[in-house]
Amino acid sequence: MKVKELMERVGMTETGRAIAYIKDGLDEISMLIGSHITVERMTIDKDKRFYPIPSDMMRIVDVRCKNHSNSKDEYRSIPRTIHSPPTEDADGN
Repeated sequence: MKVKELMERVGMTETGRAIAYIKDGLDEISMLIGSHITVERMTIDKDKRFYPIPSDMMRIVDVRCKNHSNSKDEYRSIPRTIHSPPTEDADGN
């Protein structure tokens, strides 16, 4: 279906607004479905705390790291924290 056909069905006359609505709807669908997942790999540097996040990212699905006490080099998921950590960081973040 073309944008013009969709606009005729819903009775809309503004093309720009219709395209914006279509893009918003497609973004919401892609967030719900979980397709188009890309993997971003980063190396962890000593004494570095913050890392850049891709600007086109919508959400983080999973964070994994190599287990330090693991002899098989398996990656394990890092559990998500729901509440604030009980101790405050030295840099206040």
